[in-house]
Amino acid sequence: MSYVDGFVLSVPKNKLDAYTKMARKAGKVWTEYGALSYRECVIDDDNIKGMRSFEETAGAKKNEIVVFAYIEYKSRAHRDKVNAIVMKDPRMNEMCDPSDMPFDCKRMSYGGFKMIVSY
Repeated sequence: MSYVDGFVLSVPKNKLDAYTKMARKAGKVWTEYGALSYRECVIDDDNIKGMRSFEETAGAKKNEIVVFAYIEYKSRAHRDKVNAIVMKDPRMNEMCDPSDMPFDCKRMSYGGFKMIVSY
């Protein structure tokens, strides 16, 4: 079964275009080095009665929008190999200037997930 890196983060609405531009560049880098897929999604329906919202979980402020993102790999070993190469790519360093990020990295949730069901 494949392996997934998942992310949930809050992006200020006035920085969503900058974030999207950065995400497109990052997706090209990850898939160039072998990621099976790279997806970035913005919340569209988060008001389900009786359930905790992603906005609440992510600690999104009123001026922020929640992004759910994931990268799929063949396996955890494949993820580790791809990520090691990605992190050395100079394009990633250019995008990751802490003084110019379109979101607060310290508030981002991230984890690696073993796939247990896939259709």
